[in-house]
Amino acid sequence: MVNELDIENIKGLEEGEVSQKIKEEGYNELPSSEKRSFFTIVLEVIREPMFLLLIGCGTIYLILGDLQEALMLLAFVFVIMGITFYQERKTERTLEALRDLSSPRALVIRDGKEKRIPGREVVTGDIIMLKEGDRVPADGVVLDCSNLLVNESLLTGESVPVRKVQCGGVMDMHPPGGDGLPSVYSGTLVVQGQGVAQVVSTGLNTEMGRIGKRLQTLETEDTSLQKETRTLVRNMALIGVALCAAVVVIYGITRMDWLNGFLAGITLAMAILPEEFPVVLTIFLALGAWRISRKNVLTRRSHAIQALGSTTVLCVDKTGTLTLNQMSVDMIMNGDDFYQVTRGTDHLPESFHELVEFSILASQRDPFDPMEKSLKEFGNDTLQETEHLHEDWKLIREYPLSQELLAMSHVWQSPDGEDYIIAAKGAPEAVADLCHMESAELEQLSRNISHMASEGLRIIGVARARFKKTDLPCKQHDFNFQFLGLVGFLDPVREEVPQAVEECYQAGIRVVMITGDYPGTARNIAQKIGLKDPERIITGDQLNEMDDETLKEQVKDINIFARMVPEMKLRLVEAFKSNGETVAMTGDGVNDAPALKSAQIGISMGGRGTDVAREASSLVLLQDDFSSIVSSVKMGRRIYDNLKKATAYIFAVHVPIIGMSFLPVLFQWPLVLFPVQIVFLELIIDPACSIVFEAEKAEANAMKRPPRSSSETLFNRQNIGMSILQGIVVLVVVLAVYLVGLNLQGESSARTLSYITLIFANLALILTNRSWSRTIIHTLRTPNSALWWVLGGAVLFLAAVLYFPPLQQLFKFCPLNLWEILGCFLAGMLSVIWFEGLKWFKNRPKDNLEPSR
Repeated sequence: MVNELDIENIKGLEEGEVSQKIKEEGYNELPSSEKRSFFTIVLEVIREPMFLLLIGCGTIYLILGDLQEALMLLAFVFVIMGITFYQERKTERTLEALRDLSSPRALVIRDGKEKRIPGREVVTGDIIMLKEGDRVPADGVVLDCSNLLVNESLLTGESVPVRKVQCGGVMDMHPPGGDGLPSVYSGTLVVQGQGVAQVVSTGLNTEMGRIGKRLQTLETEDTSLQKETRTLVRNMALIGVALCAAVVVIYGITRMDWLNGFLAGITLAMAILPEEFPVVLTIFLALGAWRISRKNVLTRRSHAIQALGSTTVLCVDKTGTLTLNQMSVDMIMNGDDFYQVTRGTDHLPESFHELVEFSILASQRDPFDPMEKSLKEFGNDTLQETEHLHEDWKLIREYPLSQELLAMSHVWQSPDGEDYIIAAKGAPEAVADLCHMESAELEQLSRNISHMASEGLRIIGVARARFKKTDLPCKQHDFNFQFLGLVGFLDPVREEVPQAVEECYQAGIRVVMITGDYPGTARNIAQKIGLKDPERIITGDQLNEMDDETLKEQVKDINIFARMVPEMKLRLVEAFKSNGETVAMTGDGVNDAPALKSAQIGISMGGRGTDVAREASSLVLLQDDFSSIVSSVKMGRRIYDNLKKATAYIFAVHVPIIGMSFLPVLFQWPLVLFPVQIVFLELIIDPACSIVFEAEKAEANAMKRPPRSSSETLFNRQNIGMSILQGIVVLVVVLAVYLVGLNLQGESSARTLSYITLIFANLALILTNRSWSRTIIHTLRTPNSALWWVLGGAVLFLAAVLYFPPLQQLFKFCPLNLWEILGCFLAGMLSVIWFEGLKWFKNRPKDNLEPSR
């Protein structure tokens, strides 16, 4: 036993040796991404093609000498960069805090003294002390132990602790998960007993470290939105360059004025270059990450937010994700009588009192093991007013679990000191062996065990014995035990999980449970959470017999995978992906990390999750709340819907701007738009397409429709076609106003009238694109404070350019009277009337969808 170990003679390492080993081997740390500096993050932001285009546009203005416009544009670039940088650093700091919280402390012997140090400072050769509740800081071999049980689920997926024994002088490591072995592993949890171990490997060389190395070979995929946006920007940039060159040539040849032709070409290029897209993408995802963080979800990769909204398969690890990862007494059996425990009850039939009494006596007084804790709580609730709780009894001896007998016994001395009371608990078969049960009794016990196992319970047997006050025997078998009954424990399902699963089904998301537990337990949990087809299960052994093509077919309609090991989880994720699914994977252990990284959206648990799992994931649930996943899905769908609205508006508003830049050059009319006018248009367009549309509420049917197809793109023909049609109608209206003004009132008046009409049409496009299903009348009932700021700013801007002489001169405008302004307003509103009529007609048979509030 550890408390009998001669600690005085264990010197451990000297501090000088420790310093030398840290220099040679490095710190005992898991693989993690390097901390990014300020300049690294800035470079990552500005190297995106969209940001480079923005900076390039500002540079062109500087070359042209338009300092004010250039500074305005570049200032906006740096504002967006600042928002992105702030979000990235906030994420890094949160991860660092989580990493610090999860880093284990270690109790070591150095220079002959016990010393508590950070886990990262443990080195090979260190002597570490292990006690209940400790995280093992490094891989090592047990030198001495007493009743040492370690939960290795982080590495094996199996929640049942394994028993450790001291080594027989051989310092070899064994694979994790084996019972009765002397090896302990970094990151695992001591749930019972105590021990002394010598460190064999640290950092990258531990079992956790080797899994971390495997993660480095898996690349995180870019989302479809990133790929789409880059392609669109490239194509629009090429079109812009071609049309810019054409305008310069046409203007120069037809008017023999190459300098103004060059300016006209730059104006057109500025009208075409998609500077709004980086603004929209960055703002939406940065603010989306902020909004989702308020629901206790940390976003490590912002592009995963919108991808989450298109999730088709949600792979869920059972232990700690669907369940609370804590045991509770659910059913007890005495003889042939079963008692179903009601949560929160303080009543227990008299016939079961002795069973609970001795199950507590066979446990630690101050337990850490979840089962023993639940036994003590259950006893305190149900036996408080009885004589079956014995705080005044004295523990004389412990008989720990052994490889030969999976049962443990505690010997207690009664208050009168005359004799001993012995309480035993353990695997039902082992306790039955202690009680020397007859074959008929064993058959009945087997039936009772099967009945309780069918409920998904973990079962222990309990027995009692008495012994006169003489020398205690060496073996538990020497006592005359009497079998008292069985206790069944349940790892309860999280309360929010059934509703969250139902919401997933309503949203067309398939929920798949992947667990290391047995099929019976998995089936029971699946039934409780409402998982579809709980009777159909694939086990790890069956999966091993399948080739990739067979597995690809099987995963199409199987929702439960039991007895899975880490490599199998990764293989399952790959099979789902090969079927065209968008996979979100939840998990918290090291064993989940490869699958988390392989999935398009990896979701790790921040409260109890491992460092490696968080590094591999896209999202981190800070409070391990399963319902947060559903909130994240809804947020992802809202973001994608609003991105569609924003991009539709961007395409629509650019068509008249491009047209009014190109047509006057082509037909040799007086120019309408100059660079400064386009910059001021952007002051309305940019906040509208980013802040206004980002603030739109989720549609009421956001979680009642299937996920979008993986083949559907944000910039598809239907969306772009409808947006361009909107823009063409606006262009026709603005052009008509321009030609009427040019024929009736001259160049300055025509430019002013057409520009003011373009502003009002711009605002009309904002209002009509807030929803493609609800009319402006309905959307105006929906609060959106950003919208009113943009509308108010646009009105003030109009007043300034029309009646403030310096701006009026800069824009080459003339004053307009009230009737002319009203005419421009009506013309602008007229440009979207047809689209409002189309929305009304399409939704006429249905109830209008109000946004969720």
